[in-house]
Amino acid sequence: MKTANETALKILDESHIGTMATVQQNKPHSRYMTFFNDGFTLYTATSKRTEKVEELEQNPHTHILIGYEGKGFGDAFLEIMGTAEVSQDDNMIDKVWNKYMKPWFKGPDDPDLVILKITPQAIRVMNKKGEPPQEVQI
Repeated sequence: MKTANETALKILDESHIGTMATVQQNKPHSRYMTFFNDGFTLYTATSKRTEKVEELEQNPHTHILIGYEGKGFGDAFLEIMGTAEVSQDDNMIDKVWNKYMKPWFKGPDDPDLVILKITPQAIRVMNKKGEPPQEVQI
């Protein structure tokens, strides 16, 4: 049987689309994002001109749901609570850049391209075959 950490890493390695919530005027604001991971740290690309960047600069806390495949009850997914850092670091951009970003950005050197680095503070494996949530040791 897999540990919560093993299950969480498998989900992060296999799932790339999730919802990301920020705080907008003291209320949650969610949107779908594409994520990449390095262990439990998540990265996602966005334009520095988006509301989410402005929201995260005012309040860096975020909540992410990732891994649910829509097959029904029992699908394991992750709840991730963390903080986001907005970065234009070339190393992060090189790590995340791929051809699927071309419709939104001119290239990895696009001045509007920023990377959100999400450092988790808590991760829970949810809905694993009806089991209670499992805390991931970060």
